Formats: sequence, C-alpha cells, structure tokens
Amino acid sequence: MNVKALDSRLPAYARLRDTLTARIARGDWTPDAPLPSEARLAQEFDVSIGTVRKAVDGLVEEGLLERRQGSGTFLRGPSFSSSLFRFFAMRGADGTAAPIPSSTVLSRTRATPPAEAAEALGTQDTIRITRLRSLSDLPVLYEELYIPAERFAGFTDLPEAAFGPLLYPLYFEHFGVLVKRATDEVSFDRASATVALHLRIDPGQPLAVIRRTAFDIEDHPVEWRIASGSATGFRYRSEIN
Repeated sequence: MNVKALDSRLPAYARLRDTLTARIARGDWTPDAPLPSEARLAQEFDVSIGTVRKAVDGLVEEGLLERRQGSGTFLRGPSFSSSLFRFFAMRGADGTAAPIPSSTVLSRTRATPPAEAAEALGTQDTIRITRLRSLSDLPVLYEELYIPAERFAGFTDLPEAAFGPLLYPLYFEHFGVLVKRATDEVSFDRASATVALHLRIDPGQPLAVIRRTAFDIEDHPVEWRIASGSATGFRYRSEIN
C-alpha cells in the first residue's frame, strides 16, 4: 500500500502513520518481533526517513509502539494486567502487593447482551463470558463480559488450555484484536444471589461495581464487561498535582 494512495490532504507522515496503524490492525506485526527498520520502511513506502521517524514518533506517543534501546521498535501490548484491581486493597499474607489473581472462565456462550452492553458494542450479536478472579483461592471479582460475535468467531470453541489469567493477550493471539485503551466507570450496588454465591458473600452485601468498555487500535469497541467485588475491600485513590 503506497502512502500516496491515501488522502492527499494529509501530510506525508500522517498518511504513513495511518498506513502503519492499518498494517498493525491487520496483524502484519506482533509484539514479539521488531518492526522493519526506518530505512526499510522509507524504501517500502517511498518516503524520507524523516517522514518515517515522525510517523513512528506519533504512534509511540499514542502508546501503540515502543522503542527498545538496541533492539528496535515494537508493537506495544496492552498493559491491563492488574488495572481493575487498583480499586481493591489486596495484599498477601506478608503485606506485599498481591500478584495477578487467577482466572476461571465459568461459561462462554452466544447470547443477546443487556441493553447497556449492546449500546456500547453497537451490536446485539455477542458472546457472553462469565469469569471468576481469585487470589489464593479466595474469590475477588465476578465478571460478566460481552464481545462481538463477528470479531471473535470460534471463541466458544477454544480449548480450555488457551485461557490464561488475562483475556487481552488471547484476543490478540487468536483473533488479531489488540486492545489499545479502556474506560472504567465505578458505582456501588448490592450482591444478587448469583454474584453472592460466586464471591462467597451474603446476598444483599454491598458491592463495588466496575463497568468497562475496551477499544481496539482503530477505536472500535471490542469488549464490555461488568466486574463486581465486595465493597469492603474497595478503595479509590487519586493524585492531584
């Protein structure tokens, strides 16, 4: 794809940035191997090295790429390993920060989403996932997730061995969906019988509820989830400078 084939009203570096983004979305590069060198990209797209550098700089600033000293430029995987758990005061027995909780997928089926999820994802055709996150065998979060069936065809047929503690790497490895950003909204509620059963708490006990919408590198919504945890362990911290 030649950069000049894109919107000529944009500067060359912006056209190249959009081209590189499309190539990344297509799965041409992965976080495990560096992108081609600036000289090689300049030759491939018939632009100057300065144009390549400016385009790559923009993608680095956006958090899509990262430069590693002495190794090259790499696709940057999403860093959401424990982001939901910043809302909960979880410590090990010795008082140190807890590791990434374990994850158990309880169900994954084709389902019609609730109105809130359908609106966020822009579709009624979704796959519903329920998941329990635990720390040292103690349930911490019960999650209900919805993903577009069209983007994740075959998700319900994946072997159990494919699932690790995190879903975002699985989205990318099996479906080429790279999560770039997510928005979280926090509220409070009381535990339903289902949530209480999974979290081993009494029905009606206060809950902290986190609603998340995740977006891919082209800013399309690819996941909506609602995560519930006991409000007794909830915390919120904000730094104001």
